[in-house]
This record gives sequence, structure tokens and C-alpha cells, in this order.
Amino acid sequence: MPIRYVEECPSDSEVYQLLRYYVAEWFKRRYSSFTLPQRCAIPLIKKGYNVLVSSPTGTGKTLAVFLGIIDELFALGEKGELEEQIYAVYVSPLRALNNDMKRNLLDPLEGIRRVAKEAGIELPEIRVAVRTSDTKPSEKQKMLRHPPHILITTPESLAIALSSPRFREKLATAKWVIVDEIHELASSKRGAHLSLSIERLENLTGYPLQRIGLSATIAPLGEVAKFLVGFQDDGSPRDCLIVDARFAKPIDIRVLCPVKDLIHTPAEEVNEAIYRLLAKLIREHRTTLVFTNTRSATERVVYKLKKILKDEGIADMDAIEAHHSSLSRDLRLSVEEKLKRGQLKVVVSSTSLELGIDIGYIDLVVLLSSPKSVSRLLQRIGRAGHHIRQVSKGRIIVVDRDDLVECTVLAKAGMDRKIDRVHIPRNPLDVLAQHIVGMAVENKWSIQEAYRLVKRSYNFHNLSFEEFMSVLRFLAGKYGLEDQRVYAKIWVDEEGGVFGRKKSSRMIYYLNSGTIPDESKIKVFTLEGRYVGDLEEPFVQILAPGDIFVLGGRTYEFVKSEGMKVYVKPAEGQRPTVPSWFSEMLPLAFDSALLVGAFRRWVADMIREGVPKEKAVELIAKEYNLDHDAAENIYNYILEQYEFTNGLVPSDKLVLVELFHDYDNDASSIIFHTLFGRRVNDALSRAYAYSLTKMTRSNVRVTVTDNAFMLTVPGIRNIDLETLVWGITPENIDAILRRVLKNTELLKRRFRHCAQRSFMILRRYRERERDPHTLQLNAQALLEVVEKIPDFPVLKETYREILEDYMDIHNAKLVLSWIRSGRIKVAYFGPTSVPSPFAHHAVVRGYSDVVLMEDIKKMLMELHRRVVELLKGRREEQALASISEESKATIGGT
Repeated sequence: MPIRYVEECPSDSEVYQLLRYYVAEWFKRRYSSFTLPQRCAIPLIKKGYNVLVSSPTGTGKTLAVFLGIIDELFALGEKGELEEQIYAVYVSPLRALNNDMKRNLLDPLEGIRRVAKEAGIELPEIRVAVRTSDTKPSEKQKMLRHPPHILITTPESLAIALSSPRFREKLATAKWVIVDEIHELASSKRGAHLSLSIERLENLTGYPLQRIGLSATIAPLGEVAKFLVGFQDDGSPRDCLIVDARFAKPIDIRVLCPVKDLIHTPAEEVNEAIYRLLAKLIREHRTTLVFTNTRSATERVVYKLKKILKDEGIADMDAIEAHHSSLSRDLRLSVEEKLKRGQLKVVVSSTSLELGIDIGYIDLVVLLSSPKSVSRLLQRIGRAGHHIRQVSKGRIIVVDRDDLVECTVLAKAGMDRKIDRVHIPRNPLDVLAQHIVGMAVENKWSIQEAYRLVKRSYNFHNLSFEEFMSVLRFLAGKYGLEDQRVYAKIWVDEEGGVFGRKKSSRMIYYLNSGTIPDESKIKVFTLEGRYVGDLEEPFVQILAPGDIFVLGGRTYEFVKSEGMKVYVKPAEGQRPTVPSWFSEMLPLAFDSALLVGAFRRWVADMIREGVPKEKAVELIAKEYNLDHDAAENIYNYILEQYEFTNGLVPSDKLVLVELFHDYDNDASSIIFHTLFGRRVNDALSRAYAYSLTKMTRSNVRVTVTDNAFMLTVPGIRNIDLETLVWGITPENIDAILRRVLKNTELLKRRFRHCAQRSFMILRRYRERERDPHTLQLNAQALLEVVEKIPDFPVLKETYREILEDYMDIHNAKLVLSWIRSGRIKVAYFGPTSVPSPFAHHAVVRGYSDVVLMEDIKKMLMELHRRVVELLKGRREEQALASISEESKATIGGT
């Protein structure tokens, strides 16, 4: 097997014997013993193997990778054979990580030289340099004269360096390539971009590179290893040894319920209880890192904590900071430095501190609400206890009953090491277009040779020759788009089987390469032209005409967009259909969603089998490490659903389709209880909404959550649920979604991103830089033209990105096939005038922008009161019926 797991690792003494005396001596003085990933990885790297090391933060990954490389470089230095050339290329997704890495390498390099000097050995300096978009031109010139032995860079800067005539020569001597934070890169187009760059780098060197990957908790490791090493020309994966030390560090995860009863406690009390609990945890620990799920929540929590912790004398306001991607780089660096120096008591972050920036000592991580995946949970909690022998301690504070169920399952899965599978984009044609231009800039290429190189990358391994040629033809201007000012970037001679660069290719490539889309604020105007505020672009792309949203405390109806402008009309008094936070929310991972479904089924089975309540609560508490109150909240929640629907509890094996007549708003809602996460539900909901629109000939409003989706049509009517459910199949969903996506904001904006990545529209050219508004207008005009061209590669990629990366079409098809095969049963419930307990969050979600949290809570409490009342009425009817039956039996007996 080319991809293999390491079964046994050498002892400390065996590893020391592999290292030069002064390297081993420095390590002994500094650390005394190796960590598991170090013991496993150092010998393999010394022997020249490709290696993937997966282990948590604080397990010494940096030295696991670099100690063997440093040892080899000093060996060359000792023999006078250390040349003025690049030996190792280290790539990480964050520029901040690069500066960290430089510091983390300079310390051991200097320390080892000092130990060698004590032994009478004079070692040369091993140079380390960072090359990113922040690097000054003078620094880059210096690197040309004196190349660093270890180059630290980002995926974007490496791609540009490969096409820089003078620096390209310096890369030709590379022996090692190290990819850090591979879990972050593999799941995005940046990873696909890097994957092709590494293949181009290997082609440049003319010999196999030794590839080393570093990752936090991720699965499946076999696929991530293939992503790192790619494939050989015969189609088989290159060799790779996997050091699986993901669970080398002890972890302690617990779910905390802020109040005894999550449903009946008023919202303000729940809110106060959450902050009281948070303050207590902060008081008991030296430094606490708090994770929220949105940037806006981060700001709110910091604001509230500063007041509470100051009033209680726990910390002054300067010891509490926020850290998220919307803050300036200087502010973020300042927070990171304060953390390292131990000057902060609390840092609140959204996702920006998940990656392995060295943030010093943290003894507790608190998650406010669900992290939405086991991988993210372990990654966040792994930030606590920075040393391998320190426990990573994490606490999850829940906000409602759905959150409690989800967090309970994720915490148990985290302790049991059940990790969600990563999604790696396949065949992103816009990334391919960018690299073909980059390759053309290098020199003239044989088409077949270039195609073979591209197919060595994991992301493009199953790319067809037709797809490859369509991208070549697009770049060579063969689609006749000159009238739209889309000009050729390369030339192609198909008869001769070669392609090469145009005069302008180099400048276009340097100024426009990269995969991270430019997103900016979108200005909102009324139809009369009055400016009313700004929206984030990811929010705008989920809007459709007729959608109601809140901006600046007022409700508006979305009418249309033009470039980076949105036009609306006032919709005072109307209920929002899209909450403003929706685009920021992390989606629940598919694998984690299935675990939540299995948990619900387990509890429902205990109820069905007549397990006494106290025993069931005790079992839940014991199995899932919960206190009694939290376990009882879960039991009562699932019991209410069970009783309300006569035993129909949605789970991983049951989809419940519920028809709810909302007489207050004169509407019918079909609630699909589909426990498959928001990306799958997004795909399913759009397909079913399309089908329902055709059935009812009326507009359908769609509400999507991780656990369900709801389709709402005006007017009270009976709907043939069977016809609706079975009308969507694994075979037709793809075509339906493509039809649905046409003319949506999502397609328009994603098309602009793909068009920019593939150099179809250029942000920068010569001395000009075009703003996002102009680019969006250009993209929308081009979209109208290319929709008429069959299989146009940039539009094809836009649909692929939306269906596979933004939504989850593969698992949506899988769910539909499970329904067809009977592996998942479908049950129907209703019509009812009161939605079932599991439907309440979907029903009230649309209100969450117009009303305060307190009022949402009141709405949930009101729905719950109606459920309880209905159940009470049913029990009374059953009691009367049984009394009546007993009377009849008595009379008959007499």
C-alpha cells in the first residue's frame, strides 16, 4: 500500500542516535524527551519518506518536522557543502503563522549553533526568510542574491514565485516542501491551488520532492495524505506514511446548561445565567479563550464581559479583547502579542484563532453554542493546554434545547474521536485556468505533458481531457468573447499539441492570481435612490426577489441588484424571511448531523420500549457526561416530540414530513425534518421548493436550518405530500437545482468570483485597478452571454462550486438514495394547527431580526405552551375513553 499508517515508533534513545551530537544535545537540554509525533516523524523525515503528521496544538509538530531537516542542513554545513540555495519550502495559509514560524525556527537554529560551538564545531548560519505579499521589494532582491536555506511562504506567493524568472531558478534546488495547517487548506480552493503549485515545483526540480504535511484533527487521513502527495503518472498515489497522533493529548470536554429548565426560563434569565457561568469559569482559570460562531456575537460578548468582569473585580477592561477577521491586521497582531505575554485574562474569537498561531498559555476554552462539527470542536479545544502533557480543557455553554442535544452529541463524539470527513474540492476549473496561464508564463508546453502534470494533483486526478482542453480553448480566446473584451491570455496550437504565453500573460498572472474572492460591502438603496445602509456580500448572495430582511432596525423587501448596489422597497410590519446573521452561521457537518439523528433515535427507542424516565435520564447523563438537569431537558424534549407525533421522532433513519396550517398568517408550511446539516438541507429545500411551486402555482418561502427545512405557501390548502416527497430523486435533483440557480444572486456573485480566478475579468491590469462594483457589472453582462455557450468552463465551475462546495449535492443525493432504498423511512404528520416541538426553531427563525431575543424566547414558550395544552387535552380524552370502555365492560359483565 502506498499510503500507510505508522504502527510503531522508535524510542527516545533511538531517535537521539539518528541526530548529530550537538542537535541531540540541544534538544535534551531544552525538552528532555520527545513527544509522540516527534518520535514517529523525525526518523521518517531523516530517511526521506513523504510524511503526514496529524496531532493537536502543543504536541511539538514544528520540531517533529524541522529537527530532521535542520540536522541534514547542519550535516552539509559541517562538510562545507551547504550551498547558497533553497533547500526547504514551508507553506502555511496565514501570513501571521509565517512570522511565527520564522521566530520558532531561529531559536533552535541559534541554540544548536551555540551547543556545537561549545564542542569546538563552528557551524554556518542557516538562513530563514519569509516571502509573502507583505515582503518588501528590497527583501525580495536580497533573497535573489542570498537565497534562504528555508523559505517560508503562502500558497499565493509560491504560485507567483514559480513564474518569476529569476526567483524560479532559486526554487529549482528545493528538496523538502512542508505544508502546514493542511486541514485548513485541503477543504478550499486554496488547497487545490497549492496542490498544482507543488506539482509545478516538482516538475521544476526534476526529481521527487519530499513532502511533509502538518495537520490538526482531520479525517479521513488517507485522503488527506493523497491530497499532500498526489499521484504518479500510472495513476497510483505516491507513497506516504501517516503519523496519526491526533489523540496524543488528553482532553476534557463538558457541556454546561446555564439554567435548570431551558424551555420555561425567561430569555433574560437564560442570558444572565450564561454570563454568570462564563464569569465563574473565567474567574477559576488564568487565561480563557471564548469562541462564538459569528463576528457580531464576538463583539456583543466582549462588550458585556468587560462590564461584568470589571464590576466583579475579576479583570480590568484592558485584559479582555476581541479577535476576528473584520478587525485590522495591526489590532489582531496586538491581541496575539498580549496573549503570548500573558497580559490577557480573556480573548473572544469567532473562527480566527482556530488556526495554529502561537498564542501562548491558555488553560480553558469555552464555546458559546455548538461548533457545528467534531473537527472544529477538537481544533478549538486543542488551543487549551499548550504542552502535550497538559489537558486540553473545553466547556460548551448551550443556549436552548436543540443546541443542548447537538452539543451533547458533538462533545461525546469528540471524546470518542469520531471526526467529520473533510470535503476536498475536485476539478475547480477556475484554479486550473490560473495555473495554465502561470505555466505558459514559465515556457512553451506540450499539451499532453501539461495534462499529465495537472492529473498528478489530487484535486485534478479525475479531470477529463475534454475539460482540460475546454479551459485551454477558453484561455486562448476560442469562444469568441472579444466583443465582451475578454481577450486571449495564451496561444494554443492544437495540431502541434503545444501552448504558450501571450505578451500580456506575465503581468495578468502577477497582478490577478490567487483564489480568495474580493468581497466588499454592498450599498443598499430604495427604488427612489435613497441610501439606507450596507450589507455583506455573502448575505446578499442568499437573497431572492421578494425576500424581507432587516437593516438599521427597519424591514425592507429585496427587489434587484446592479453590481455592488442593491435596490429595496420598505416593508414595514412584514416578517423577515432571511435573518441578517444567517450567512455568517457555520453549517452543521453531515457526519455530525447523522450522529445527532442517531442520538435522538436512541432516546426515542428508550421511550418506545417503556424504560422508566428516571432510568433513561440516568443513562443519558452517564453515557454523555451530563448533569441530571441537562439530561432531563433532553429527555423531556424528545418525549414531547414522541407524544405529540405518536412516536414519530425524526432521526438518522426517519424523515418526518409535517404539514402545519398557520391560521394566524393564512399560510401552510411543510416542515421536512431532515437531520443532515444545512448544506444538504439547502440543496434539498431548493429542489422541493421548485417542485412545490409547480404543484401549487404560488410563490414558496424557504426556511433552512441544520435539522429541517420549511416550505411555506400562502393560503390554507391540502397538499399531496406523497407526490411532493417522491418527485425529487437522486437522478433529477442536479438538473432541478441548475434550473433553480439560474438568475439567482448566488449564481451572479459566485460567477464573478470564478471569472476573476480564471482571469476572465481582471481586477488589475497595467496601471488600472477596477472596483468590485464595476467587476460585478461586467460579470453580470458576461453571464448573460456565456449562458448560451454549451459547457462554458467558467460557468460550469460556478455551478460546481455552488452545488458541491457551498451546498452538498453529493450527500443530498445519498440521502435521496437512502430514502428510495428504504434505509431511511419517510413518515407524514398533520395537518396540525400547532407545529411539533422539533419544528419550533424553524417556525420562529424568520422572526429573529425583527424581535428581540426575549420575544423569540416568548414565542418559543408560547408554542411550547400550546403543545403542552394539546397533549394534556389528548391525555384527558384518552382517560375518558378508557373509563368509558371500563364502564361498558362492567355493564356487559353484569
